Amino acid sequence: MSIEEAYRPHDGEPFMSDRQLAYFKQKLLDWKDDILRESRGTVVNLQAETENHPDLVDRASSESDRALELRTRDRQRKLISKIDDALRRIEDGSYGYCEDTGEPISLGRLEARPTATLSVEAQERHERRERVHRDD
Repeated sequence: MSIEEAYRPHDGEPFMSDRQLAYFKQKLLDWKDDILRESRGTVVNLQAETENHPDLVDRASSESDRALELRTRDRQRKLISKIDDALRRIEDGSYGYCEDTGEPISLGRLEARPTATLSVEAQERHERRERVHRDD
């Protein structure tokens, strides 16, 4: 393991320094690669699962599994879009800053959710507003 692989961003260094940006860019690229690798496996599995099951229970189970797999892939497709958006923000210099307030998003939040666009406080406000409007 190289020194760069052991690196973790910390609060004692300049926020979104070149090193931090490189760290998050690699984290996002690795995540995207993992998702794409899994999805290639899914396509192979779905193609292999085209057999017709004479038993109704087996057929229902197979269809249920297929539907779940397709929903999972759809969520991952949306996640890839968010990863691509985060990579664009790294390139344009806006990565790591809250879309609402312009304040830095905490490193802990970015570590846990590298696609985050809102600080914890702004995300909580957003979720509260959603709950209020959903209850209308």
